[in-house]
Amino acid sequence: MKLWLIFLVMIFGGAELFAQGFDLIDDQENYEATISETVRIPLKIKNTTDKAQFYIIRKGNNDLGGTQKGYFCLDKNCLEPGIDEFSKRVEPGETLSGLYYSLETGLVTSQNNLKFEIFIKGNPQYILQHQVTININEREAKSFIFQSKEITIQDVYPNPVTDQAFIDYKIHIETLKAKVVIHNIFGSSIGDYELPTAENRIKITVDDLTSGVYFYTVYLDNHGVLTRKLIVRK
Repeated sequence: MKLWLIFLVMIFGGAELFAQGFDLIDDQENYEATISETVRIPLKIKNTTDKAQFYIIRKGNNDLGGTQKGYFCLDKNCLEPGIDEFSKRVEPGETLSGLYYSLETGLVTSQNNLKFEIFIKGNPQYILQHQVTININEREAKSFIFQSKEITIQDVYPNPVTDQAFIDYKIHIETLKAKVVIHNIFGSSIGDYELPTAENRIKITVDDLTSGVYFYTVYLDNHGVLTRKLIVRK
């Protein structure tokens, strides 16, 4: 009788393990962010079966505020906000990398509780649920890193940065030509951002940069006035 029970447990336990057929890698559950920031929640899935599988990743609840946006992205290709389900074929033993849920944190402080459901297409009875909590806080006041009669400029934020950062500024003389240049540790320019007189913030995108230390230099009428460190962390 005991052997029979052991045999049944092995059968059903093995069937359930096979039915799930994947591992979720990098299952971080808590994130800290600030307003006007974009948070990327990685959803790395490894196919642990011996055949190709279609996986469904679904955001199971709608816990977004009025000024927030959320959407699935695979590398640089993003779905429209409001599409809460993503599917992808993954080969045997392959890990689906580059998939993440991107949350634009909005303009007010809050706590978002997101739930993701992951399962193999055709087997919705075996669902892995991944709960994520994002605490969105006020952005710390940034001190001015450069002030003159021509321009006032604040430090880049967030820093370290994972996908995009911002620099706030105010130009006091309309004829001023100002820009920010991103360069690597060897001094080679890898990004050039004009500072329009009519605006007060620029967005710096680092999708094409690998993790590491970079620098940004502020130029006024083609003269560099300061250089600061920018850390990219992915």
